Amino acid sequence: MSKQIKVALLMAASLFMEIMDGTIVTTALPSMARAMRVQSTTASLLISSYMITVAICIPLSGWISQHFGQRRIWLVAVLGFTLSSLGNALAVNFIMLLLMRVLQGVFGSLMTPTARIIVLEKTESSRLLQMTSYLIWPALVAPAIAPVAGGAILAILDWRWIFLINLPIGIVIWLIGTRLIDQDTNFKRSVFDVKGFLAIAIMSATILGSLELGTYGKRYTFIALFGIGVGIVAAIIGYRHLRYGKNVLFSLSAFSIQSFRVTQTSGVFLWLSVGAMPYLLTTFLQNIFRWSALKAGTYVLFIFLGNISSKPFTTPMIRGLGYRKSLLIAYIAVAFSAFGLVFIMPSTPAVAIWLLAAISGAARSLGLGAYNGLSFADIPMDKRNDANTLNSVMQNLAQGMGVSFVSIIIAMSANFVAVDIAYRICFGFLALLVLYPIIQTIRLPESIGKSTL
Repeated sequence: MSKQIKVALLMAASLFMEIMDGTIVTTALPSMARAMRVQSTTASLLISSYMITVAICIPLSGWISQHFGQRRIWLVAVLGFTLSSLGNALAVNFIMLLLMRVLQGVFGSLMTPTARIIVLEKTESSRLLQMTSYLIWPALVAPAIAPVAGGAILAILDWRWIFLINLPIGIVIWLIGTRLIDQDTNFKRSVFDVKGFLAIAIMSATILGSLELGTYGKRYTFIALFGIGVGIVAAIIGYRHLRYGKNVLFSLSAFSIQSFRVTQTSGVFLWLSVGAMPYLLTTFLQNIFRWSALKAGTYVLFIFLGNISSKPFTTPMIRGLGYRKSLLIAYIAVAFSAFGLVFIMPSTPAVAIWLLAAISGAARSLGLGAYNGLSFADIPMDKRNDANTLNSVMQNLAQGMGVSFVSIIIAMSANFVAVDIAYRICFGFLALLVLYPIIQTIRLPESIGKSTL
């Protein structure tokens, strides 16, 4: 195994730790609320505070890693994330727990984009598809196994172990990283772009925060809509500044390249779906079928099995069919599986639900694998840091919006139909969501991303 692959696997392990932690907490929220003697709505701040902190800090990652060195920032981020996980486990009250979650978000926002650029910045186009395949599995695996892992931990231990499991993972990753990753040699000293940072941070925080607020009921609708409006204005200001300003936080020039642009526009829908489906299926099985968290988690686990079982075939499939056909197959399979889940009942044979979940997982594995290979196919080496930061901002927004969109659609639909029907409408929404990406993909040239195949 080459050193490049070892580094990619190490970076993937750090991504897995961050994504797993971000999703497994959902399972433990009721236990945390009881232990800290707070309402469930208050406990949900542990998720939204982490999500918004990551959204605010991700735009910093590219500038910081260039200014201080990728190796140094990644090691600091891994160590900080691990220690703040310990702080969460040792929290004596809700305020301490909330502060530790915010601290986790800061280090997580630095660790994830830096891990990706460590791999991407030195990978030639011909190996991009192979190397990015190592980086994609955490995003596929972690959200799928988090419910069953969380359910198992809570059944045997208590909620503090949700965070304590990060300690051995983080320590091992950090120790290997100190030996495996090359010393930083290339630094880019530049003036920090305060205006660009504030615009992107306000955009991300207000949009994600407002969507989260919108899930709390009708009384927050006006505030949520106002916040989204502020986010849109900030996005317009940020776009104009990053597009035409000098010494900007990161360049938007990658958007002029079709292969990158399509991964950001259509890819957003797939990332949104990836973030939403495991959560939606888990809550549906628990709230509508009245299954335990552990039983529901074992069914959602088949999304993970679909991811893993299809992984050996995704890269050969993309190489053989090309990006355009592979993406079309992935999106059609996503729509089929989501639409199929509309009709499941408690009496539905388990194998049918397992199959739909597995198809969903396999489709996401293929789609995200294709998008990750295509994203940087035509991006010059010296522009990849900027493109990676932009890509991270877009992915974080899409994944963060996924759960909020699901919650809002269920809440709105429940005003007119029964709650179980509202959940089924949401599965249908995720199926219809892929119509735009399908249309856009059909219009792509067959040869797109050819340099990576």
